[in-house]
Amino acid sequence: MKILDQTNILLNYWNELFPNPVTELQFSNNFELLVAVILSAQCTDKRVNAITEKLFKKYNTPEQFAVLNQTELENQIYSCGFYRNKAKNIITASREIVGNYNGQVPNKIDELEKLAGVGHKTAGVVYAVGFGGIAFPVDTHIFRVSNRLGISNSKNVKNCEEDLKNLFDKSAWNKVHHQIVLFGRYYCKARSPECEICKLKKICDYYKNKVENKKI
Repeated sequence: MKILDQTNILLNYWNELFPNPVTELQFSNNFELLVAVILSAQCTDKRVNAITEKLFKKYNTPEQFAVLNQTELENQIYSCGFYRNKAKNIITASREIVGNYNGQVPNKIDELEKLAGVGHKTAGVVYAVGFGGIAFPVDTHIFRVSNRLGISNSKNVKNCEEDLKNLFDKSAWNKVHHQIVLFGRYYCKARSPECEICKLKKICDYYKNKVENKKI
């Protein structure tokens, strides 16, 4: 099958499932978004939203987080996992934003990546969602789905990101990013993918391999 035909099949199905995809993280400003994305590492958006609903009522600016005691913040976010490291990074990043960026979250990926606890994926999400920049951050859902479908055979997220950027038109990166995240979260799930009802199974390497091994 030609790459263009395959790409059209993917986009048509994802547009059918998620015509207007957006992040499921809840936030009211770019700093809250940054905190939420840091908290979301190895944690569901649903859990993060439950935490930030209470947290942001108490603190929602870098100035407020910058002066927090780490133990105090840990107690607020402990249910999200890795809470000690996340608390430390959020407080440090808040101090960096206050000290180096006049209290404003930087609007460039390379500057975002300088903040404590902010890797390439987190920077890409904040840049795209918060500032409307064009990016294709790859999280665990995107990495899994891409390799299952065979649109990337990369062993690391950096190469996977490049594969996807080459496959999809740049103008669609932000939308497709959200679509694949949602597709991986609700359909192509890690433990129990819903292959039988998926319209992509005819072009999916994962499904083909399962059928050949008679495991479906």
